[in-house]
Amino acid sequence: MTVPSASAQPDRRSRKRFATRRAISAVADRLFFERGFDNVTIDEIAAAADVGRMTVFNHFPRKEDMFFDRDEEGRETLRDALRQRDPSVAPLEALRLLAHQLVREQKPYVEFSVRSESFIETVKGSEALKARARAIRGELEQLVAGVLSECVGRDQNDPDAHLAAGLLMASWTVAFIQAHRTFHETRDAGQSTAIFLAIIDKGARGVTAAMAGTPYV
Repeated sequence: MTVPSASAQPDRRSRKRFATRRAISAVADRLFFERGFDNVTIDEIAAAADVGRMTVFNHFPRKEDMFFDRDEEGRETLRDALRQRDPSVAPLEALRLLAHQLVREQKPYVEFSVRSESFIETVKGSEALKARARAIRGELEQLVAGVLSECVGRDQNDPDAHLAAGLLMASWTVAFIQAHRTFHETRDAGQSTAIFLAIIDKGARGVTAAMAGTPYV
């Protein structure tokens, strides 16, 4: 019998924990899409996922966290795009390029499909989810402002960084809304993605012009 090394065990535990988290989230999404977010209880999710109530809370402190389960992944993606960019690429340009990269890699948060439409409709049907979505947008804006200023060695409260982050988040929000609206009207994922990227690019040009003379461009 092969005895696993001590270093391998945490990786195995991490994989198991990740798999459990994903399984709970998948079950929760199915119930949310079928019945509406506010009509599903934690106990029902636990039963459907065949886990205990406390197991659900160990992975997701709030019910909203199950729905927005890729939130932290998205934050890490933004951080990495800025911190790991080629030094020859300006911070704002790195974020424009990130949008194109996410589309090429078919990441779920830039998906415009029947599934993503169900996601949007579920949010629209819940005041709790709408409130959390607004909070996440604000948190992402603060995150982008902080990492932008960090990238160029400015103070975390640099007004230029906060202006840039606010303008960026506004353009990304419009891009998402219009792309989802296009899919709803046309059922054409390719056209929806093209709309998304066109608005991202146009918004990036506007932010770049606004930030002219700063180290962010």
